[in-house]
Amino acid sequence: MRTPASIGGHPIHAMLIVFPVGLLIFSLICDLISLRSADPTTWATVAFYTMVGGFIGALAAAVPGLIDLLSLADKDTKKIAITHMSINLVAVTLYAVNIWLRTGSASNTGTPLLLSVVAVALLAVSGWLGGKMVHEHGVGVDVRPG
Repeated sequence: MRTPASIGGHPIHAMLIVFPVGLLIFSLICDLISLRSADPTTWATVAFYTMVGGFIGALAAAVPGLIDLLSLADKDTKKIAITHMSINLVAVTLYAVNIWLRTGSASNTGTPLLLSVVAVALLAVSGWLGGKMVHEHGVGVDVRPG
C-alpha cells in the first residue's frame, strides 16, 4: 500500500527516520563512554548535540509519518500505527526533558542517562511496530507488478 507522503514512490518517513534513530542511539553510546572516559565532558557534549540533532530529526520524520497514519484505512494497521506514534511521542517527550535537564546543572548525570536508556528502549519497541506495519501489513510497499 503506497503512502501519500512519498517521493518517487518511496515513503519519506522511512527515508528520514534512520537519522534520528541513529543519532539518539549514538547519544546513549556517548553517555556510556563518558562514564569510563578520561575526558567525560567531551563525550557528554557529543551526547548532548547528537541528542539535539536526533530530537530535531524525529520531529521532521513525524510529519510524513502522521500524514501516512491519517491515510490508513485498515483498522488493525491503524491501531498499530497509533501505538507506534504514541510510543514515539513518549520517547520524544523524554528526549525533550533530557535535553532540558542537560542544559541546566551538570551535577545531575543519572537522570538524563536513565531517560536515554528508557527512550532508546521505547525506540526499539516503536521500530519493531514500524517494521510490523511494513513487513506484515505492507504499509509503504508498492505492490504493483514490474
